[in-house]
Amino acid sequence: MNTSSHYDVAIIGAGMSGLAAGIRLAHFGKKVCIFERHNAVGGLNSFYSIGGRKFDVGLHALTNFVRPGVKGTPFTKLLRQLRIDRAEFALCEQKQSRVTFGPAGETSLRFTNDFAVFESEVASQFPIQIDGFCRLVTAIRTFDDVSLDAAPVSARVVVRSYITDPLLEDMLFCPVMYYGSAQEHDMEFGQFVIMFKALFLEGFARPLDGVRVILRVLLEKYRQAGGERRMKCGVQKIISCDGLASALLLDNGEEITATHIISSIGAPETERLVGPPPGTAPLAPGSLSFVETISILNCQPATLGWGSDTIVFFNDSPRFDYACPTRPVDVRSGVICIPNNFDYGAGLTLPEGIFRVTCLARYDQWAALPKETYQAEKRRWFAEVQRSARRFLPAVSDTALTEVTLATDMFTPRTITKFTGHIGGAIYGAPVKHRQGRTALENVYLCGTDQGFLGIIGAMLSGISMANYHILQKG
Repeated sequence: MNTSSHYDVAIIGAGMSGLAAGIRLAHFGKKVCIFERHNAVGGLNSFYSIGGRKFDVGLHALTNFVRPGVKGTPFTKLLRQLRIDRAEFALCEQKQSRVTFGPAGETSLRFTNDFAVFESEVASQFPIQIDGFCRLVTAIRTFDDVSLDAAPVSARVVVRSYITDPLLEDMLFCPVMYYGSAQEHDMEFGQFVIMFKALFLEGFARPLDGVRVILRVLLEKYRQAGGERRMKCGVQKIISCDGLASALLLDNGEEITATHIISSIGAPETERLVGPPPGTAPLAPGSLSFVETISILNCQPATLGWGSDTIVFFNDSPRFDYACPTRPVDVRSGVICIPNNFDYGAGLTLPEGIFRVTCLARYDQWAALPKETYQAEKRRWFAEVQRSARRFLPAVSDTALTEVTLATDMFTPRTITKFTGHIGGAIYGAPVKHRQGRTALENVYLCGTDQGFLGIIGAMLSGISMANYHILQKG
């Protein structure tokens, strides 16, 4: 065997989970190589450049943030397992965020990184529901959300056993779904718990320079540990024999071998590299995708009156409809992110204003468009998305916003598929998760989106957990 092309572990995809798995394994002396089809790391949480500006993709905020001294949380576990000093991430806390419902945001629940604020908002807006809400929070705090063996349970059913007001129910589900659910209308209760803790019981933070800081730290840790990575070098096929992966066929025609393979690209996407087991139907990909508009401003958003909210989750309809839209975009609900509104400290701020809006979108209606029509549709829906979102912020005229706008961009479901390989632009992968990370091949494991730990911290913990569970703990 050519030892230069054999690895203890080959990792497919250089997203957050793949990088974390690589660091963890390399720390324990494993010969590891990460194979990434594109020229940038980060996967769903990366960045790109246009006109000299760098645009974050994915990262609105790092969830699961806790302050120094708080122990036993996903964030502190991550730092310990990857040997990262929390100061290296240079995280700055959110100012405040909101969940706001109604045609013009008539009902709002404000929250910060202090859970007592959210609890008091629920008590104020939904006084009859507060006892049930407190019991739900107790159930969430005591639930074992990291168990790899837990049976799936409907989150809607569990939440309704505590909350009887449909409006409050939907206001609790809107943020956790937008930030992690691959399932329409409902989600598995364990995943609901993961995201509720990440958003409300813990909190939001961000480095001043965005996702690039986190990626730089991960890459440096991986390099220091001795890991290898091959960029612009995707995996075309996983070759198998007798239930085991025997080799990886790369896009350039080269074959390499590995004792173990960890795939971070998703369950259906991994299965396509192998082929479904004989006599079984292929794994179903997810149907939930998004568009996001990005506006760069020549002023701080605070000068427009947008200086308080970091993240705003909005919905204008009687019920929150988290599903694949019938049209190219569903502008009835979405997420506003204003990165300027983190507390960066005295004298520190982003050099330009940034205004991002995310809405649900339908992949097939974007994928079928010819190039000329595609660009026209992007312009059309950019305006629709921004018009809808601005209803939930202090009023600014179209003329005033146009005058301060320096640049704009927008990504669509087909952008997501092009740069991540996710089938159907499904940001959060398939609706069925594989908590133990197992596949049809004994030595191929899943981490990331379709393993089932959610959020940026969750993705990295997924890589760590699968490395520990399948490889390190078994020697």
